[in-house]
Amino acid sequence: MWMNQPLDHPSDPDLGRLASVNLNLLVPLLALLEEGSVTRAAARVGMTQPAMSHALGRMRRLIGDDLVMRQGSGLVLTPRALELIAPLRDVLRQTARVVDFPGFDPARDSRTITVAMTTSTAFVVGPNLARLIAERAPNASLRMRNFVEPHPSDFTDDGVDVVLVSEAFSSPYPRHRLYENRWVVIAHPDSDPEASALDLLTSLPHVTYDSRHRVAPYAAMDAHGVHYRIGQLISDHLLIPHLVATAGGVAVHTFRVAVAMRERVNLRIEEFPLPVSPLGVDMVWNPRLADQEFIGWLRGILVDASAFEPAAPTSRAARDG
Repeated sequence: MWMNQPLDHPSDPDLGRLASVNLNLLVPLLALLEEGSVTRAAARVGMTQPAMSHALGRMRRLIGDDLVMRQGSGLVLTPRALELIAPLRDVLRQTARVVDFPGFDPARDSRTITVAMTTSTAFVVGPNLARLIAERAPNASLRMRNFVEPHPSDFTDDGVDVVLVSEAFSSPYPRHRLYENRWVVIAHPDSDPEASALDLLTSLPHVTYDSRHRVAPYAAMDAHGVHYRIGQLISDHLLIPHLVATAGGVAVHTFRVAVAMRERVNLRIEEFPLPVSPLGVDMVWNPRLADQEFIGWLRGILVDASAFEPAAPTSRAARDG
């Protein structure tokens, strides 16, 4: 006899059917849907690749859907699989609460942490990010996914946790400022040492980012009637400093990237000569990610990784002084 009589509740006919289902398949299923790779999903949940492939066959029979399909050299999720990701996360999260799993422990956690960003942002933040995660979460793996311009799927697919994106690009989800990066003028080190930044911008051909978005410094130059000529258009922002340093010309770029690139190639850096707001880089969290302990921890890592000691450009005034 129950010491505490259970409350009456309506019967649930689905419970009988669930008793015949192997619910252990739900964990590898979510890993597969988030990773989009049998190999990565197997590593994430501690299974062998053959075991994950076998589990995939059982999942397909259980769900009545292919779940993933081969496309080129990779896998794509079926529409039904995409629908399953959010409810699966919720179910497994609630299950973890029921069995009272401990919270996120970076010293023990072995998840794959996925951060998406442009190559320029990875150039600036990536080394510190990799070092800090290795130090503070020694069993975790870091995956840095790169894009030139973000697409809507970049904010949610392939197991992404957070996207670092400049304010020049839109986001379908809320964003929070991580850091700001001021604009500078970069030129070949052999450019006229007596030329001011404005002289460089008006006399040398520009190497610019080939984009639909017009960056703020060019809008400022247009507004002030500064005449310039475009010499090269490049689809990857990170290549611009390298091309200027090795082939000549002038460019408008962000200070952090220019300073990091100057450690590798000889590059002249001047302050941008017109008033212009700095470029903000924001964090956009995957809206399906609800592990607040992990989010708070990773946010702290990103803040530390993007910390920057400002330095003065190699301006003409500084050289003369």
